[in-house]
Amino acid sequence: MFPLKNTAIAMLVVAGAHIGVACAAAPEAVVTPLMTKPLDDYPGKEALMITVTYPPGSVDPVHRHYADAFVYVLEGSIVMQVKGGKEVTLTPGQTFYEGPNDVHTVGRNASQTQPAKFLVLLLKDKGAPVLVPEK
Repeated sequence: MFPLKNTAIAMLVVAGAHIGVACAAAPEAVVTPLMTKPLDDYPGKEALMITVTYPPGSVDPVHRHYADAFVYVLEGSIVMQVKGGKEVTLTPGQTFYEGPNDVHTVGRNASQTQPAKFLVLLLKDKGAPVLVPEK
């Protein structure tokens, strides 16, 4: 049995085939939680550390974090931008910051052939979602 996500993708491909349209979804990022730690000196806040792996060609939707987000590139090359900021291409050892009020307009793997991986430290409200899609 297919997981729900795979079933939905398969349904879109089949629907596209019925009307003669080729459907190809960009590969999704893989998010791996590493640790969560309450910040006792900052009541109601927590730190969340994750890794994000972008498969080749992966693209994030426009979103917010409602957190301070510190990004450190581990492997490959990524492209990042927040609304009102410049688009930047980052390589291993480089960093990026998003504030709690930023809208993350660009987040993607710079390569169509190689994966990219980065570490993210989020300082956020306890229990708040990691990512909120921007409408």
